[in-house]
Amino acid sequence: MDPLTIFLIQLLMSLLVWVLAARYLALAPLDRLTAVTALSLLLIPHMLRHLGLVFLVPGVVEPSMPGFFANTAGYGDLAAAAVAIIAFLSLQWRWPSAFVIVAIANLVGIADLANALRQAEVIPHFGAAWYVPTFYVPLLLVTHALMIRVLYRETIGSTRVLDA
Repeated sequence: MDPLTIFLIQLLMSLLVWVLAARYLALAPLDRLTAVTALSLLLIPHMLRHLGLVFLVPGVVEPSMPGFFANTAGYGDLAAAAVAIIAFLSLQWRWPSAFVIVAIANLVGIADLANALRQAEVIPHFGAAWYVPTFYVPLLLVTHALMIRVLYRETIGSTRVLDA
């Protein structure tokens, strides 16, 4: 099997696993949590996105990894992690703008993922960093969707502003 086919199978299988886990294990418990707690939990994988800097490490990715991808993916993930940490702290400190900051973190994270996922030509160059797009990115996509769901429930679907 060629690397692109293997990559797509692994990406889609991981996405399926995370969607099933979210649907059958996470949705009901998240609905019982306050928005602050639910969003805080969902931000944890995004606060760890500094792991994307691995694309800048020689020897982890292939020497042929295009610099344009390594830089935008690595630093984009670092930026997404920083914004996620700020969003997490804004929730913990009960800032009035916390939900807006979480929404901004979602936009930054989704934009970074969309930028990386559109560059399929770099797949053969991932080397040992293969796990990031095939395992971690699907988790990030699902938690982005879950955060949007919680934000929708709490802002548009409710009159509550910030849970105590």
